[in-house]
Amino acid sequence: MTGEFSPDWLALREPADAEARDASLLKELPAGIRVIRDLGCGTGSMGRWLAPRLPLPQHWIMTDRDPALLPLAAEGMPPQVTVDTHLRDVTELTPGDLTDVDLVTCSALLDVLTAAEVEALVAVCAEARVSVLFTLSVTGEVRMAPDDPLDREVEAAFNEHQRREVGGRRLLGPDAPAFAAAAFEKAGARVLTGASAWRLGPARTALTTEWLKGWAGAAGEQRPELPIGAYLVRRLGSVPHTSVGHQDLVATFA
Repeated sequence: MTGEFSPDWLALREPADAEARDASLLKELPAGIRVIRDLGCGTGSMGRWLAPRLPLPQHWIMTDRDPALLPLAAEGMPPQVTVDTHLRDVTELTPGDLTDVDLVTCSALLDVLTAAEVEALVAVCAEARVSVLFTLSVTGEVRMAPDDPLDREVEAAFNEHQRREVGGRRLLGPDAPAFAAAAFEKAGARVLTGASAWRLGPARTALTTEWLKGWAGAAGEQRPELPIGAYLVRRLGSVPHTSVGHQDLVATFA
């Protein structure tokens, strides 16, 4: 089963991801983290950001459903950590997969899961009593300067698209951060969240351009009546300063 995210896109977004994550949440993690399982690891962006911020030694278990991405994730990790790879869909995670794991991480994952899948993931982490650091979950809030009259309609249509049903699965989209936080609290975890907005614009023209095409394109799929072509001509003609809302979450069990 292949994944949905190309290495080129993941490489393009990695610097913005690294800048956006709320590093202040790391002080909430317990001491003694040695084994980390990274869910939906992609090419290893989360590991490259987090590994230098945790004490050594570290062992990472890079987990993804795309076999093409796992070697890239392993090869790109810092040389001072050890790495295993695990071909697995995160929705199939079991408490046994978390034996001896100290921390579960993911990045830009929760919004493509369903409510039931997030609840199941929370239940697995709660049963294993393992801490989690989930970053860059989309909140649905986009602000651009200067404004365009169609911005809010495109935002609303994109958020509808994020909540669409795919193969019988109703995705959480921008509801994921609040849903996950509530689920962890219900499971008895101490939960803290932090804003982690992407900062895009002329300084990141390539990423902003690709994001705009994808964002507006998804809105157009959801609402074909929107004049997305003309909107993109305006927006790409002068790349706007843009904030794309995300949220990070830390959950720990006493």
